Formats: sequence, C-alpha cells, structure tokens
Amino acid sequence: MRSSIQRAIKDILENRFLNAITIITMALSVLIVSAFGLFFLNVQDLFDAWKKGIRIMVYLAPATTETQRLEIGHRLQAFDGIQDIHFVSKADALRLMRKRMPRQSSLLDNLKENPLPDAFEVTLVSDSHSPEKIELLAQRIEGLPSVAEVEYGQQWIERFANFFNLFKLAGYGMGTLFFMATVFITANTIRLVLYSRREEIQIMRLVGATDTFIKVPYYLEGLIQGLMGSLIGIALLYAAFSAVGSQFQQNLSAEMVLIRFLPLSFCGGIIGGGMVIGLLGSFFSLKQFMKR
Repeated sequence: MRSSIQRAIKDILENRFLNAITIITMALSVLIVSAFGLFFLNVQDLFDAWKKGIRIMVYLAPATTETQRLEIGHRLQAFDGIQDIHFVSKADALRLMRKRMPRQSSLLDNLKENPLPDAFEVTLVSDSHSPEKIELLAQRIEGLPSVAEVEYGQQWIERFANFFNLFKLAGYGMGTLFFMATVFITANTIRLVLYSRREEIQIMRLVGATDTFIKVPYYLEGLIQGLMGSLIGIALLYAAFSAVGSQFQQNLSAEMVLIRFLPLSFCGGIIGGGMVIGLLGSFFSLKQFMKR
C-alpha cells in the first residue's frame, strides 16, 4: 500500500496541470453545491423561526354576546394544536392601532364608532406549524358559531412553502448535474494519465504485474483529488461565509435567527462525497482502459 501511495503522489506531481484542473473543477463543484446546502440550512432555520411566530386571528361577529364569547373561548382551548388563546377586545385593538400608527392617529380620532371587531389571538403548539395543519385548524375554527373570519396569512405561508420546495428540487437537480460532470472530468483526467503511461503499464503486465497492482495507485489518485477538491471548496465557502455572514446576522438579529455554517457532519459528508466522485472517475477510466 505504501508503494501505491507513493506512485499515486508521483503521478499527481508529474501531471500537475491535468490534476490541478480536476481539483479546481471539484472545488468549484463542491463550492456551488455546499453553498446551496448552506443557504438551504439557514432558510430552513428562518422558516422555522417564522412559523413559530404565526398567530391565528379569530374575529367575532359584531352581535356576539358575552356568553357566546366565553363559549367560543372554551371550545378553542379544547382544540388539538392550540397552545394558548388571548382575547383582544375591539377597544384594545383600537389602542394598539393608535400605538402602531402614531402618524395616522388623527384619522382614528374622527371615527364615530370603533369599526374593529372583538377577536381571539390563537397561539399554536410547535407540532402544528405546518401549512396543512394550520389550514385544517383554521377551517375548524371558522365553522364555530359567531366566528366572522379567521386570518393567519395563508397566502404567504403557501407561497413560502412552495418556494422552499422548489428551491430544494433545484438544489437536488444541480447537485446531481455537478456530480455527473465532476465524475466525467475526473475520469477523463485519469484516462489521459493512463494513455501517457500506457507503455509503462504494458511493460508492467509483461513482467507479471497484476491488474490490482496497476489499478490501486490510480484509485488512490482519484481519492486524493476528491479529498483536495472538497477541502478547497469548503475552505472557499467558509471564507465567503466569514466575509458576508456577519452582515446578514445584523439584518436578522431582530428575528432571533442565528446564521450558522454547515455542521461538521455535513462537511464530512461533502468530503466523503468528493472522494467517492474521485474514486468513481478512476474506476470508469480504468474499466475502459484495461479492456484494451
């Protein structure tokens, strides 16, 4: 094994240009794919934090009596998925509106009567933050007597969820394309090295060298290429993250969301994937070359 490693390193050093192109290609592929993963990870955290702040507003009909209001409150507390309810009277809602719209307070002063309805603010448990569960719960609440309207930002939730799913599909598609392209480039690089050493390989066969003895250094060469390309790609991503991550963190500080880099397990998976790509490239090029 030691001699195979030495031969692999010797081949890499003697064919610096070809191997540099392969390593750079792998690094760029890893950079792009891992950047998608980094963006996906932090958008998932942002989406989860945003979903935790979702509230369902249950607006009551104008003619709702005190008894009916209490009955609705009891029925809301009995629903699965609801963590807490808070009654907001129309007077409290108007005061809150004055506080949030100080420049338009003069318009509110001219109102002859309070146009806002009484409402319940419903807080959900963490397991009920999916768009499907929120919509199902809102439909059940809307069916209660004396409930005029239920509002929870349905369109925004659906749009964000659809965008998120589309982004995941695009990430999987790009990852697959870069995987295939990198395997192809690695295979061609190893193939060029093999053609440059075909006379040496023929002599080794004539003196009794086995196919395994010939192939192992090139397998190791592919693994080394994958390792170096993955490390360089992750290092470039970390450098870019360190440069711009603090700016995004300042913008999201109010949302209590921490921008984070890829976890070590994910980075380990990327490095392992890069090495697998290098190994596959070597395997395909050797499989075709050794048939000749």
